[in-house]
Amino acid sequence: MSLRTRETIKLKLKINGEDNCFAILPGDRLSTVLRREGYLSVKTGCYTGDCGTCTVLLDGQPIVSCLMLAAQAQGSSLTTVEALAQGSELHLLQKAFLDEGAVQCGFCTPGMLLSALALLRRVPHPSEEQVREAFSGNLCRCTGYERPVRAVLKAAAATEESSK
Repeated sequence: MSLRTRETIKLKLKINGEDNCFAILPGDRLSTVLRREGYLSVKTGCYTGDCGTCTVLLDGQPIVSCLMLAAQAQGSSLTTVEALAQGSELHLLQKAFLDEGAVQCGFCTPGMLLSALALLRRVPHPSEEQVREAFSGNLCRCTGYERPVRAVLKAAAATEESSK
């Protein structure tokens, strides 16, 4: 038997509402598996958990998927940016990011969108400080954070306005 031969394990996950089963190696990172399976919004930048480009929602909570072994997510529910738009209709957060010019190079955008989504689910009308805190795990070198913060506040206000 070759030293390179390793046994795979079955990973069962719900991703964006759909049940999935993947063959993975015990040491595979969650970010690597997601990208391999076509969830390309999950970026990989640092592999140390510092940049947040690999952020996904695990059972509704933002996590950096580069630090998690895929096997640790067994049975969990994941959300990636691919779940936000409904067909050609962008999610309210995506629209706000575009309207506010919060998307520049786009590398950090998926992680920021998911961090914002988790915040708005928890705090429907956050303060600027709460938005900044939600983005604390997302490194952005292009926007200076002003525009993404404005975008989240705009999305929250639009949600409030539509519920009246």
